[in-house]
Formats: sequence, C-alpha cells, structure tokens
Amino acid sequence: MDRASFIDMLSTAKMTDLTQGCSIFTPPWPGEKSLEIHFFKRVTGAYGGGQGANGQILNWSNTVGTHLVGERAFHSGGRAIADISLRDLCGPGVVADISDLVSDYSLYTPEMIMSRADVRPGDILIINTGYHRYSWDQPDVFSAQAQGGVESKEFGFYVRHPGPAPSFFPWALAMKLKVVGVDCGCAEHPMNTPIRRMHENHFQRAEAKLKQTYGMSWDEMFPQDDYYQMTHITLPKAHLIFAEAIVGDIDKLKNQRAWIAIMPVPFMEVETAWARVCAYQPPEGMDDAAFYQAMAAAEIFDLTAPFSCQTPQWLNYVPLSVTYNKRVGGQYFGMGRNGSTCNASIHIATHMDGEKHFYPAGRAIGEVPLTDWVGPGVIADISHLVSDASVYTPQMIQDVVDIRPGDILIIKTGWANYGWYSPDADEFRYMVNHPGPSPDFSKWVTDMRIKWIGVDAVSADHPMNTIMRIWHPKTFAAANAKLIRDFGRDWDEMYPLDYYYQDMHLNLFPKRIVHAENLAGDLLNMPSGRYYIGCYPQKAMEAESMWARFVAIKAGE
Repeated sequence: MDRASFIDMLSTAKMTDLTQGCSIFTPPWPGEKSLEIHFFKRVTGAYGGGQGANGQILNWSNTVGTHLVGERAFHSGGRAIADISLRDLCGPGVVADISDLVSDYSLYTPEMIMSRADVRPGDILIINTGYHRYSWDQPDVFSAQAQGGVESKEFGFYVRHPGPAPSFFPWALAMKLKVVGVDCGCAEHPMNTPIRRMHENHFQRAEAKLKQTYGMSWDEMFPQDDYYQMTHITLPKAHLIFAEAIVGDIDKLKNQRAWIAIMPVPFMEVETAWARVCAYQPPEGMDDAAFYQAMAAAEIFDLTAPFSCQTPQWLNYVPLSVTYNKRVGGQYFGMGRNGSTCNASIHIATHMDGEKHFYPAGRAIGEVPLTDWVGPGVIADISHLVSDASVYTPQMIQDVVDIRPGDILIIKTGWANYGWYSPDADEFRYMVNHPGPSPDFSKWVTDMRIKWIGVDAVSADHPMNTIMRIWHPKTFAAANAKLIRDFGRDWDEMYPLDYYYQDMHLNLFPKRIVHAENLAGDLLNMPSGRYYIGCYPQKAMEAESMWARFVAIKAGE
C-alpha cells in the first residue's frame, strides 16, 4: 500500500476511544492519592506563579483514570514504562464481552473468554466484564437493594468486580498475549489484592460465593505463595503487562477484533503511567484481512521525549517529583506492589498546550474528542533553514513539504538535539534561543485550517515574543540584531507587542488551534513528508494542558 492510500485508510478507519475520564472526581485505587489540580498561575496573575498564562500543578497517583501497569509495579528489575516499545503496546487484539457470564466477586476463565471472542496468539486482550458501568463518569446504577436506591460506583468498580481464575494467567502466557486490559479497577481479582484486608466484609462474601461455587476456600483456590510468584515474578519477567480502567465506548466493540493502541506517558521513574487507549477498525468497504495486514506492516514513529524528574520545566514552573508511597517489600501504606505519587506542573516534557492554557473559555483537554487529536498531517523539516533565535516563515514550510488544508503540522527545527536527554544537550539554547514563527504565521495557519501544530522546541512562539525577552536581555539584543539583518526591521516594528505577544497562543487558541511542545524521539531522524499523526493525551477533564504520547505512522516499505 502506498503512503497516500495508507494515510487515507487510517484517517477513515473507525476509531473507538476506550478511555475513562480522568478528573478530580475519579476515584483512585483504594488507599492511593486522588488527583489534585490547582492553578498556581493565571493570565493576569495568581499566588505562587504570577501572571502570563493559566498554569496548573497536578498531584496524582497514576492509578487514577485509564493507565498502564508496567513490569516495575511488581518486579523492580522490569522495564520502565519509557522502555516499553509502542510495538509492544499496539497491535491486533480483541474485546471479549463476558458481562453476561460474571457477577460480583466471580471468577472468569480462559474458556469464558474464548467462548465469546476470537483470541489469537500475540493479541492485546481487553475484557469487558460489564463493570465499567460503575465508572464514575457513567450513568447511575439503580437498585432497590442498595442504600439510597443507587449502587456505590466506587465499590462496584474497585471492590466487587470479577477477576481471573487460577488458570487465566498461565493461559495468557501460553497465548503470548501482549497486554491484558480490563474495564474495572484491577486486572487481578480484588480479593487477591490488599482490598481483601481493607474490606474484610466483602472478602467474606467473596469467599462464601467461592465455596458455594467451587467448594474451596480462597487460599485453597489461590495459594498465596504460588499466586505471588505468578503475578510478581513470572508475569513481569515474561513482559505481560496490564491496562486498567478501560471505559469509554467499550460496549461498541463487544466481541470484535480491532487494532488496539495503548499510548502511555513514557515515564522513566515510575511503575505505572496514565494512558489513552483506543481501537481502530477497517473503514467501510475495506476487507478486514487487508486492514490488519497494512497495520502490521506500518512503521510507527514515537515523537515523545521521555518523561522524567530530570526533564527541565518551563522556566518558572514546578518540576516533576516522584515519591514512592509503597514498595513490594513494604513502605508506608503496605506491601504488595510498587506505587508512587507524582507532583508537577504540566508544561514539562512532551505535552499538548490546551485551549484553557491561555483562553479560559476554551475546552479542557478531556473535553476535546480524540478525533480532534488525530489525522493526516506533515512533518516539515526546516532544520537546515533555521539557527539561534531565527525566524521561520510559512514559505519555508511549503518549500519542504506538501501541506494541505486541515492537516496537522509538525515543525522540525532540529532543536530536539539540544534536549536534556541528548548527547548534545544545551538547556539554555533549547529553552531560550530556539527559532520561532514570523508574524504572518498564525494567520497562515488559520487560513490553512491547520488542526494543530507541534514543535520540537519548548514553545511554538518565538522566545522573544514571550517573557524570555525580559528575562534574557542580552539574548534579546542578539535576536533583534539578527532580525534587523534578515528583515530590515527591529523587533517592535515587526512584532508589535499588543498583537504579537504570545502570538501562537493568544491569537490561535480561541480558534481551537492549539499546539504541542517538546516533540522529540524518532523525530530527530525523520525527513519531511506526509504521515498519519496522532496525539493521545490523558483524558484530563479539568486540565488546561496535558502530557500525551505523540506518534507518526506511515505505510511499511
């Protein structure tokens, strides 16, 4: 399949978002940190951060919302989230709907899964137990037996959901499944987790049901030493990982096969990471076999920088910090797995600036449908045309790539070479001296109806159209001299402050044209060209911006 046909195929494919809303109202895994969000900075000024933009600090555990549970959650020697290839997280799979076969505390078996869905070796398996109905963002579940006539969603989602029988994980290993995903709080049975002791009344009900069904006690059915060996050593060493809290439109895919994409934030230090999960199916009129063959041959390029405590933040923002609140060997709130709490402002690492970052009336990241974040686009390599604090123009973009109305535009300036993780790292040059757009750029973007923009630098604006101009007067003087040399005008003539300050933010965000910053990864070695481009942010319901996984996909050679 040629590149143009592939891009058209994926752009018209049926896409289903399987992600739970991530909110201050999303319950965390029991005993872990709820998501907290506060504004430390506002456009006109706020306590702790000053003026200039709407900026938030998040404090969270990664088990809030849809997330990937990595190997290090149970086995400290496993791969970091950032080290797990997208090839291990994307691929053919199936959503097995067993909701009519399970109930509170019950066990599901490989036979149940295979009776409902076509599971194949090497698949990504997502199990629809029906317990996503208890997700906080779903309608209430009414019951005459429940207190108040309404079932507790939090208990349904985390405490009462069914889980795998003893035969399930050996079967999953034999099938060489890439990922096992579930539509509830945990890929394990809740009574094989600390919930067993946190909610002993529920454990008594679960064990009574087990004895009635199987004639065995819980420890007879799940010998603790053997179970620990399986989940904490055997599974992670075999690279079988879990995706949890899969919700969204999962019921649209009952017992259907799809090309499933699990897109986590590429954390370096932590064991679990927020993820956007979606599924692609062939467009109307296309043969299933041809679609999956094309996807298997496709090349996936990761445009995301590793997310780390070492990642420099935007200059007056709060860096990332990670605190482990529990370890496999025991710490603070108990043992059983490694678990962490994170704290950071959003504008570090690769992220999408949302509308609310500068336009308070705009949409939060989680309010934007996934269809707005993906589609046909271009990578425009202008790295040979730019230099320190230089200006790039629409003509430069058009000279290097076939850009079309409605495209996503990724601008490659080469500045990712100076990012913190590069052998040629130069933090000052990366943050303060990167090139930026000409004054006609935002109008051209609007006229072209560009979907969104991505840059491999710390900002889509020229640094001298930001607060950097005041913070670094020597750098501004050098940039101004270069502007006069190249364009015959000084800065205030070419960029009148009242209109061009933060031009790419203030003039575009009200038009729903936003941009991603700090793109990197495979972008360093990619040429100009057309691609299917995707941004997969956490579905953060109150966030002004958000970290995401960014990819470009093209047809295989």
